[in-house]
Amino acid sequence: MLLEAGHDLVVLDDFSNSSPESLRRVRELAGLESHSTRLQVVEGDIRSQSDLLTAFEALPCIDAVIHFAGLKAVGESVDEPLRYWDVNLSGSQCLLSVMQEQNCRTLAFSSSCTVYGLPEQVPVAENAPIQPINPYGFTKAAVEQMLEDLSGSEPGWRIARLRYFNPVGAHPSGRIGEDPNGIPNNLFPFVSQVAVGRRQALQVFGSDWPTADGTGVRDYIHVMDLAEGHLAAIQHLMEQGPQLLTVNLGSGQGHSVLEVVQAFEKASSRPVAYQLVERRPGDAAITVADPSLAQQRLGWRTRRSLAEICQDGWAWQSANPEGYRN
Repeated sequence: MLLEAGHDLVVLDDFSNSSPESLRRVRELAGLESHSTRLQVVEGDIRSQSDLLTAFEALPCIDAVIHFAGLKAVGESVDEPLRYWDVNLSGSQCLLSVMQEQNCRTLAFSSSCTVYGLPEQVPVAENAPIQPINPYGFTKAAVEQMLEDLSGSEPGWRIARLRYFNPVGAHPSGRIGEDPNGIPNNLFPFVSQVAVGRRQALQVFGSDWPTADGTGVRDYIHVMDLAEGHLAAIQHLMEQGPQLLTVNLGSGQGHSVLEVVQAFEKASSRPVAYQLVERRPGDAAITVADPSLAQQRLGWRTRRSLAEICQDGWAWQSANPEGYRN
């Protein structure tokens, strides 16, 4: 989407949970020649100053950074908190230091609805209390605080803290989609891998939540809507003056785990076997966004339904049953 909007990109990735093949397909979808310098890739770690400098030197001038780099699984963060603090917080601090040195002051940061913890009201607005309940959420809240401190310490910073709800789905072409290494930590890729036959059954964590069917309710957002949100945020930051903007990126609609399972079964015409198991530490019953501020400030809202999410997710998984390892 950024390439189609005319931006030139440098991607820094350590490929610890991703594939270079995805970026080759991005070139293909954007109509770029294989030798085009409009998309350059630097293999490196966000915690490495030298890797970051290599990325910054790949283009004559970097105008803005979108910071996606981090570990993102709630359950894993409970088991490996030190790793999460190292990558998510130390990596962010390293990036911001290099941005400061390079005189680049425009940043869109991937934050998370987990900063709200167990929300006192649903839908959740941006002024809700920040009260994370797991290490992943705490790392996101800490980076948000770091950005606020930085923004207040010197003039010129244009920062958007984008609090994602639950990104799912895939590019409608079926060429790029979610392909986590090992056993997926998130619901949607697990559901799609069960449907395609890679996994035997989905584990549903908790059947006694205070929801309509007893399973957890989340605000699922199509990854293409999320991409449009980032484009809107970057354009807003580059057109407007220095600011610290905090917005939810969500649909404002909640769907339970079993609703997602049923919608995916319909889209794929495949059964999705599941088992009801105990609740997972660090989870909440219902998390749904109030997305009105994003519409007001960025002119952005979600446009794609759960049915479209599942159709596009199945287009990706059915065409790539082993992900990028085909």
